[in-house]
Amino acid sequence: MTEPIVYATMWRPVMEAAGYRCQCTGQCGNAHAKGKGRCPREHDQHASKHRGPVHLIAAPADPLSPTLAATKLPPGDLRAWCPDCHTAARRRATAAARNITPPQQAGLF
Repeated sequence: MTEPIVYATMWRPVMEAAGYRCQCTGQCGNAHAKGKGRCPREHDQHASKHRGPVHLIAAPADPLSPTLAATKLPPGDLRAWCPDCHTAARRRATAAARNITPPQQAGLF
């Protein structure tokens, strides 16, 4: 089983807790019907016959977490993500954050 060179001590406990399977449950916009609500992609397994093996990453459950803050999170606050789900979840969360309008200020005068 392949592991990242740099952050293996953080990555390994996250993957063991996830069973070496992506923990996305639809945050990416895919219902993951084939995986019964959870992404079916597993570490080092091929995503399809035309793609190479999937290498899961350990990233924050909140896809909008700033990079610096994410590096300081303990393994319990990280989730296993396949790159496709993580990218799509970040894209969706960013779009949703842009559509939130700030609360209107009450009139001061």
